[in-house]
Amino acid sequence: MKWHVRMTLQKRAMAEFLGTYWLVFGGCGSAVLAAAFPQVGIGLLGVSLAFGLTVLTMAYAIGHISGCHLNPAVSIGLAVGKRFPMGEVPMYILAQVLGGIAGAGTLLVIASGKAGFDINGGLASNGFDAHSPGGYTMMAGLTAEVVLTFFFLLIIMGATDKRAPGGFAPIAIGLGLTLIHLIGIPVTNLSVNPARSTGPAVFVGGWALEQLWLFWVAPIVGAALAAVVYNVVAEEEPTGKAKGVGA
Repeated sequence: MKWHVRMTLQKRAMAEFLGTYWLVFGGCGSAVLAAAFPQVGIGLLGVSLAFGLTVLTMAYAIGHISGCHLNPAVSIGLAVGKRFPMGEVPMYILAQVLGGIAGAGTLLVIASGKAGFDINGGLASNGFDAHSPGGYTMMAGLTAEVVLTFFFLLIIMGATDKRAPGGFAPIAIGLGLTLIHLIGIPVTNLSVNPARSTGPAVFVGGWALEQLWLFWVAPIVGAALAAVVYNVVAEEEPTGKAKGVGA
């Protein structure tokens, strides 16, 4: 993350606010406004792609400013993996959550402009049991969120590794987010991002806020585990020792 050293924390936090706003407004907006639109509904594939495109576009727009985390779990995971200062995580998380709430609020203003709109429909909130799109249990949702966040963070750390091909990280990360949405939307509406879950839940209230804990705990656990595992797997072996053995 050397590219944003010269930017102040406040400027980087503002970039995170704008990027997370775009992620929630664009991703959740595609689900609420376009997923089932008559004749041209984009469906599961379209919503999954929309979430991936929000990250892909923002990675190029603000990646050089803030690193384009857009996700408290990503910020925490990168800090655990020693790719990001732990002391800056709280400011990033605050900016991300506020951006998510602002994005969901804008979406609510637009969605409520149509006759028959019902906030109880969820505003693309994440949930389990009765509030899972496919009726999946809490344990299924917890497992899915941990595993999918684990691999999302693994993709991020691998794609941004200094040894990886340069310039392609946003593509890999955006497509990675698309893939995990294709897997996880039926289970929980897919979060892997506490800020994305918090935004809609604030306006839906009730069950969405009651179940919000899972969409903070699971992504953070998955991301932290991925950071530890990646650093173990990707650690380079010393070259001098191998030659000294007589090989």
